[in-house]
Amino acid sequence: MAVNLVNVEAVTKVYGTRALLDGVSLGVSEGDRVGVVGRNGDGKTTLIRLLSKLEETDSGRVTHSGGLRLGVLTQHDSLDPGATVRHEVIGDLADHEWAGNAKIRDVLTGLFGGLDLPGFPQGLDTVIAPLSGGERRRIALAKLLIGEPDLIVLDEPTNHLDVEGIAWLAKHLQARRSALVCVTHDRWFLDQVCTKMWDVQRGAVHEYEGGYSDYVFARAERERIAATEEVKRKNLVRKELAWLRRGAPARTSKPRFRIEAANELIADVPPPRDTSSLMKFANARLGKTVFDLEDVTVQAGPKVLLSHLTWQLGPGDRIGLVGVNGAGKTSLLRALAEASRTRGDVQPAAGKVTVGRTVKLAYLSQEVAELKPTLRVLEAVQQVRDRVDLGGGREMTAGQLCEQFGFTKEKQWTPVGDLSGGERRRLQLLRLLMDEPNVLFLDEPTNDLDIETLNQLEDVLDSWPGSMVVISHDRFFIERVTDKVMALLGDRTLRMLPRGIDEYLERRRKIAESGAPGAPAATLPASGGAPAAAAPASAKDDRAAKKELQKIERQLTKMSDRETLLHQQIAEHSTDFEKVAKLDAELRQLIGERDELEMRWLELAEDA
Repeated sequence: MAVNLVNVEAVTKVYGTRALLDGVSLGVSEGDRVGVVGRNGDGKTTLIRLLSKLEETDSGRVTHSGGLRLGVLTQHDSLDPGATVRHEVIGDLADHEWAGNAKIRDVLTGLFGGLDLPGFPQGLDTVIAPLSGGERRRIALAKLLIGEPDLIVLDEPTNHLDVEGIAWLAKHLQARRSALVCVTHDRWFLDQVCTKMWDVQRGAVHEYEGGYSDYVFARAERERIAATEEVKRKNLVRKELAWLRRGAPARTSKPRFRIEAANELIADVPPPRDTSSLMKFANARLGKTVFDLEDVTVQAGPKVLLSHLTWQLGPGDRIGLVGVNGAGKTSLLRALAEASRTRGDVQPAAGKVTVGRTVKLAYLSQEVAELKPTLRVLEAVQQVRDRVDLGGGREMTAGQLCEQFGFTKEKQWTPVGDLSGGERRRLQLLRLLMDEPNVLFLDEPTNDLDIETLNQLEDVLDSWPGSMVVISHDRFFIERVTDKVMALLGDRTLRMLPRGIDEYLERRRKIAESGAPGAPAATLPASGGAPAAAAPASAKDDRAAKKELQKIERQLTKMSDRETLLHQQIAEHSTDFEKVAKLDAELRQLIGERDELEMRWLELAEDA
């Protein structure tokens, strides 16, 4: 029988006149893996601070089992600024002791990219004081994971980690025997590591069995039975459930909830996007040319990040851009934004960027634009425009779009200076969309956003017609709002990944195993054999390969559209077995042809 590690009994916590937690009772047992979700400001962090005894309750009590070893990662670390990384993470262990410990080696490699901490100026002997918040947070996480706590409590552990780091952390936590309580907005991560969910809402905590997918289903079913929530909110939940049930292109497994009940609940929910309609509208708004890059070199100071890049961002393209830190993701967007701002007058270090005449770019950078602090939220949005056309005959007023982004009627009159970081981020994105752009660059748009706001943002982007490039470490968001994934692997090239982020992680793993971080994928051995010593391709062969690559990418896009249509037709004719059999045969043939094309694409990509 599992031992109870923590008991929370009738706990209440009040701030000002608002009860964040009101008579909450719950517990954590050995082996529990709990994900904590809820809107920003509803009390998630307060709950885990009370659970960890970092804060006192106003009433009720929190008890820990005798001798409980507790490891807590808060949003503000308690590292000694004058200490070195070695002192904080490894302590007094001699080099031969920690280097012989498989767990320590795994943590250092997983969080820092190597035992010598390649991103730090003096490696393990780097002093902590001058390091950034993200670097300090990784050090605090490494210190916690190297220990042997019975219960690990994590507050936003995926912040400042890239896709690769998040995948490693999920795998590491899966393998540990410690109990876990984790606050995060990363839905993919929740699905990987959690077997129970706590939903913090209006002073109460609702418990659900299973990971994030199971939680979405259970919440949708509960709202359907209760029929007390507003229609808009219920439809959003059902829409996300449909997405989870059907599965994203790069998801490796289907959710675990009951198939029959889920199918019944989402029987009339269409796919998230009508790709064909959006593509037609995007073509009408943008024409044939959006951004054409020919033999482009992108630099950050003297450092060359991308060289000889030939790439085309077309009308209606929805691209997820992933890559190692420092590979040039943000620099590429900045170069394109600068070319757009000057209508092609300012060009990169080498090569040429052609910008379409009708391109109207909106760029959400990682820096939050400063607004007059006394300005009200609604006034800040109305400064841009009173109404916005979202495409497909959908139009919204500034106030309606504010509500969709979580700014209630009362919140719309809040001064900008009183907003939290996440709320300012939402407001910045809102202002961009109000300007009716036809091209969107989003650099880490999910920072500081809670899951409910992410759902609302995804709903808006589903019907947004135009071209889009998204940089994000949020794997779920990338798979949800984009149609293609492209990667910067640190070898100065941009590659399309037909199998999405799974393929990116596989390539990065192979590069790491080859012992050459950032090495081109073309140098990797195939199927474990020795690398072939291929002769360098001529410029003519290279151009021909790139041309065929672009042709295959267009074919893959058409196949993806056809596959979506076939799935729709199968759903529509589900009672006509003869028709379904015919459509299913066509679908299988299409998938076979697509797999062959993807293999050809990979061969050409390596040759090029």
